[in-house]
Amino acid sequence: MLWKHKALQKYMEHLNKEYQTLEQSLQHISVNEENRRSLNRRRAELAPLAAIYQEIQEAKQAIEELESMCKSLNRQDEKQLQELALEERQTIDQKINVLYSELFQSLVPKEKYDKNDVILEVTSGRTTGGDICQQFTREIFDMYQNYSCYKHWQFELLNYTPADYGGLHHAAARISGDNVYKHLKYEGGIHRVQRIPEVGLSSRMQRIHTGTMSVIILPQPDEVDVKLDPKDLRIDTFRARGAGGQHVNTTDSAVRLVHIPTGLVVECQQERSQIRNKQIALSVLRARLYQQIIEKNKRQQHSTRKLQVGTRAQSERIRTYNFTQDRVTDHRIAYEVRDIKEFVCGGKGLDQLIQKLLQSADEEAIVELLDENLKSAK
Repeated sequence: MLWKHKALQKYMEHLNKEYQTLEQSLQHISVNEENRRSLNRRRAELAPLAAIYQEIQEAKQAIEELESMCKSLNRQDEKQLQELALEERQTIDQKINVLYSELFQSLVPKEKYDKNDVILEVTSGRTTGGDICQQFTREIFDMYQNYSCYKHWQFELLNYTPADYGGLHHAAARISGDNVYKHLKYEGGIHRVQRIPEVGLSSRMQRIHTGTMSVIILPQPDEVDVKLDPKDLRIDTFRARGAGGQHVNTTDSAVRLVHIPTGLVVECQQERSQIRNKQIALSVLRARLYQQIIEKNKRQQHSTRKLQVGTRAQSERIRTYNFTQDRVTDHRIAYEVRDIKEFVCGGKGLDQLIQKLLQSADEEAIVELLDENLKSAK
């Protein structure tokens, strides 16, 4: 367990000592007002950590006392006391586990985007049998829609470009609710499928095909986070197209936005109203620009960091869905899930994997924190 790591113990001892020193310093009248404000801010930061640490130390002391008492209980008539002591020990162990969990949550740096809503984008990949990618893209999009329902989030369809045989070329949706970005931020990347296709041209060959699709998770910014200058935009209109490329509307209701400074292109043909399609396209463009800002900040903060989860680019392969072996594998944490059909329903199975990813990312963040502390101590 990470909390048994000596580096973490030393780090917490150091923070606790700092907190005790601050308490003593603030009792002195000689501290001037400016320094007092600075010391008070630091004390407020350390107070929750120090309180949890002290509770852990008291719980450990209670365990030592119980163990000492049990050593002196050897006679048969004291068996009942030993059983009571064992029950008390188990209760204290559970309390310590809860306290360490709280400690981790307090130590892990908070991402300011975690509470944001997101825009989810899915895009079919390319393969010799393109229909396998398109069908897989639809399944993954449906999986996240079902997961949104499982988490009681709102799922608003922004764009949907269908393909033949019930597949999907591209789709986008806005997902809003509690801590949406926190839960979905590690879902961005390349998702790979291996299966014998059941429909489409590829199904005629009756052999295992490999295909891919990409998922992009964009935290939804506030208006003040990303400002768009109309001079930087080129707006084109065209007629909406269906799955086979045919026009499905007689008016130029579809909208294409080009952000000239970055070259980003966003299209929307979901609505019959050109005005509504423009609003949706602007929302997606703003989210993409916001994502660029976030990635730039992360590169600056983690220039030397080599994490399995937190710093992977959204262009990397993150997960394989092997239908022939009934297995889903997340390559970042070497985590496997059986019953693939249940997993892509977007319920408990997906949620458990996401919780594993969040836990792994938190542990990596704490390890990085400890490494930085050791370097600064040298």
